[in-house]
Amino acid sequence: MGLLLTSFSFGPQQISFQEFKNKLLEPGLVGHIVVSNKSVGKVYVRNSPHNHTDSEVIQGTLPAKDSGGEYKYYFNIGSVEFFEEKLEEVQEALGIDPHDFVPVIYASKVVWYQELMIFAPTLILLVTLFYAGRIIQGRLGVGGGSHITKVDKNAKNKVYFKDVAGCDEAKQEIMEYVHFLKNPKKYEELGAKIPKGALLVGPPGTGKTLLAKATAGESGVPFLSISGSDFMEIFVGVGPSRVRNLFREARKSAPCIVFIDEIDAIGQARGRGGFSGAHDERESTLNQLLVEMDGFGTISGVVVLAGTNRPNNLDKALLRPGRFDRQITIDKPDIKGRDQIFQIHLKKIKLDHEPSYHSQRLAALTPGFSGADIANVCNEAALIAARSEGTQVTMKHFEAAIDRIIGGLEKRNLVISKLERRTVAYHESGHAVAGWFLEHADPLLKVTIVPRGTAALGFTQYVPNENLLMTKEQLFDMTCMTLGGRAAEQVLIGKISTGAQDDLEKVTKMTYAQVAVYGFSDKVGLLSFPPREDSSEMSKLYSSKTAAIIDEEVREWVNKAYVRTVQLIEEHKEQVAQMAELLLEKEVLHQDDLVLVLGERPFKPNEPTHYDRF
Repeated sequence: MGLLLTSFSFGPQQISFQEFKNKLLEPGLVGHIVVSNKSVGKVYVRNSPHNHTDSEVIQGTLPAKDSGGEYKYYFNIGSVEFFEEKLEEVQEALGIDPHDFVPVIYASKVVWYQELMIFAPTLILLVTLFYAGRIIQGRLGVGGGSHITKVDKNAKNKVYFKDVAGCDEAKQEIMEYVHFLKNPKKYEELGAKIPKGALLVGPPGTGKTLLAKATAGESGVPFLSISGSDFMEIFVGVGPSRVRNLFREARKSAPCIVFIDEIDAIGQARGRGGFSGAHDERESTLNQLLVEMDGFGTISGVVVLAGTNRPNNLDKALLRPGRFDRQITIDKPDIKGRDQIFQIHLKKIKLDHEPSYHSQRLAALTPGFSGADIANVCNEAALIAARSEGTQVTMKHFEAAIDRIIGGLEKRNLVISKLERRTVAYHESGHAVAGWFLEHADPLLKVTIVPRGTAALGFTQYVPNENLLMTKEQLFDMTCMTLGGRAAEQVLIGKISTGAQDDLEKVTKMTYAQVAVYGFSDKVGLLSFPPREDSSEMSKLYSSKTAAIIDEEVREWVNKAYVRTVQLIEEHKEQVAQMAELLLEKEVLHQDDLVLVLGERPFKPNEPTHYDRF
């Protein structure tokens, strides 16, 4: 009775075979059983227990459903054969006539969600592959070239040659590309072919990218720019695809200029990739670039410019005529070039004098500075002026900016003892006095004992000679000048500090160059062993015996220079002491202060230098 009381529930109830036997089959409540998919036995009950004949079942007059029209109970079947045998045994045990056995009907029903679940893993895999393909396609730059920066010929804020200074020879060289892109017929009529590409080579910050932009601005053609690192991705085949995409875009925009910045990211010599072989992604990208620049599908009207500061690492196939025909070298500007660059940047700054008044002086104060360094000096000076509530940028602000860039930030709060400060003063005075009385030493510009970030506790600034050639005597005097600080400590204080570490490093490099590179040593002979970045100890061109001779010569030369420097400091001991005391008082000494203490410099140049004029 307990089981039948649940028959009003909202859905079929699961029961065990034992419950089916005891509470449904024995009382004669089972109308018939439907076995679905050979796994579930659905029990259809009847309202009143009475026997039925086979003819009733066959004719369909059996009340298969109750008044609710649905089966009420079901149970799981492990095996159809086992179920039939057990059902037959139970009915026989109950004494039911075989003709009155409960009818069993078999039905096969498709459950769609179960069928779909079978294919679910395959569908998920296909969807994942589809979206991954879309992502890779986007990263390849297909249909848009997301990594390519395109400057249209009608774009605003274009750069022209008047905006680029300090590299007149490079501008003249690259002007030929501008003439060709403006008037190609003139060259084609004579049978001339414009060079396919130019490699802009030079140290960082010298204006390689700026010159390429100016070339595009002057020629009035589209300018496509991309970095060498943009070709490289973790996906195999992305690099070559981006190269193809870049040149496909260039063909559409021809005539145009393509600029590849930092080309050494993909243009390194092949075969240096260790065990990766020819299938390396970088090599595949380089091979595609070689084909696009001069392969079977060569096109005209596309000029390729590329910038690098490491031309020695590039593959030779990239540098052959027909690809990068020319190498245009852009060096750090000389004093005239710096004057021109300063004039361009100073026009944007509110000054107390005309730009030309400042530019010549600043050009003399910034030897070895690149175009980017000069732009930084001008910006830093304006920032210093703004911090000090100034309404105009003066020479004082520019000098502070140059000191900030050369030596780092001032450390006014640095705790330094009187003895240490005195040692620094004597050290820097030693440099100044040694340089003042050596014929070939660089002219002194400034001495300071104000502690700075990268310049430690003080520094001496010289106006370096920008001569292209140096003699053995000049290098020897420069070595002595560099050792002047150490010698002053020994002679006047009697104790040597660690302050000369940077000086000794410079002396070591300079002397090794004289002996092993410039061929100034009689013992080593007329041989040159320039240091190479990519070389190891195993690939040196000289034996250990030669190395020992070089080491011996270097020590001998440095000792000789130090002996001479000590003698020089001994001769001018009083002047070194006077200068050190003045330095402790003022902290910063300029050339005028040195003349008051040391007198006029005994060596006059044969002709006035650019620095004297500026």
